[in-house]
Amino acid sequence: MRHHRTVLTTGALRAHLLAARLAGPVATSREKSLRSYRLFAARDPRLLLGLDPEWSWGPADLLRLMADRCGVSADPRHTTGADVIDPERTLRALDAFAERLAEAARRRLPVLFGTGHPHRLLGFYAALADALSAAGCTVLTPAQGDSVDITTRFGLRTYNLDYVQGVALVREPGACAPGGETGAHTHSPLPVRAVLGAAAQAGGPLPELVVGDHGWVCGAGQLGFEAIGLADTDDPALFVGEAEGRVSVVVPLDDAVRSAYYRPLTRYVLNRACLSQ
Repeated sequence: MRHHRTVLTTGALRAHLLAARLAGPVATSREKSLRSYRLFAARDPRLLLGLDPEWSWGPADLLRLMADRCGVSADPRHTTGADVIDPERTLRALDAFAERLAEAARRRLPVLFGTGHPHRLLGFYAALADALSAAGCTVLTPAQGDSVDITTRFGLRTYNLDYVQGVALVREPGACAPGGETGAHTHSPLPVRAVLGAAAQAGGPLPELVVGDHGWVCGAGQLGFEAIGLADTDDPALFVGEAEGRVSVVVPLDDAVRSAYYRPLTRYVLNRACLSQ
């Protein structure tokens, strides 16, 4: 028997996006966003997130793209203060995101979930993984426990791949028991490469949809896997991937607010995808 939760209207979700600062003026500063566009234009790997852009993107091109996709100010003279995400763009992208999930459920596609923001977004992805699993999709968990070496600002660090409620993340060795909730924050595409490589080596199945953020989306999209995800105003790589056709859907929103604030988005997406439990 299905439990009918109250349906979240578009208007109610728009109000929530603004109240929780998921959209509208967000916590990400304009300075941080502009700096990330400069670093991306200089092909800094920390900002490419595993994407190898085909087109040449200067800072001005990126600012135009981000104004178009997120709603940030297109004025290069606007250099300080809070950045802004247009809630209408967030809502449109959430609808497209939900469509991809609905299609995956209809076709019972194998799906991979992964996050570089486990402290904030794990619950969001876990609910989607649970719903797709209930709809008959295989939620993949290859390479569990494998180690990945990632260059950080503190030098080379070894992390372990783990899955929590069907969602891939990395954690520092000895951080806590596997299955616990404290994964590490990462932008690296190396975890998704390791996961996809292990799946291929084992003879499959390979994901037909990858859902996540940061390097999980860009790294998968760069390798030709269909990928959808969430991104903030200081992560231009996902939007470039979308513009160049390697990422299918990117939802612009603040990716670092309190985890509870994403719950209404989960309800909205599952409802739009006809996956509400």
